[in-house]
Amino acid sequence: MTKPKSAREKTTDGPVPRPRRRTKATAADGGTKPGTALPAELTLAAQAAHDKKAGGVVALDLRKVDAFTDFFFICTGQNARQVKAIADAIETALATEGQKPAHVEGYDRANWILLDYFTFIVHVFAPDARAFYDIERLWGSAERVALPDPAA
Repeated sequence: MTKPKSAREKTTDGPVPRPRRRTKATAADGGTKPGTALPAELTLAAQAAHDKKAGGVVALDLRKVDAFTDFFFICTGQNARQVKAIADAIETALATEGQKPAHVEGYDRANWILLDYFTFIVHVFAPDARAFYDIERLWGSAERVALPDPAA
């Protein structure tokens, strides 16, 4: 007796197609290599967050880790209104450079707003959500990146 085929095997005549994976940018097409300067968009996002008095601003370099993006940009607002203001400021600043987020999550609740720009993801947290999810600990193998001081 032969083993019945799965539904997917019945509908395909060849090997099962694998999901496509995004390729990371290389230095030749505008990306950055580990150990080089931050992408200009990430620096711009940091400046916009600082302008709205974001706290706990951190960037994690995920290029050496098997991840779906190159950087996480993480910051905190003290209340829902400030969390939205920080996310709006980052989105506006990057829009002036022609960058639009591919996906936005959590804007209505303003507890944790996520802006996905493919090469980096912006996380704007309320203090309780940042402490609860603690993504810096979850991505502990990622390297912390020094962001430019806005006062300088």
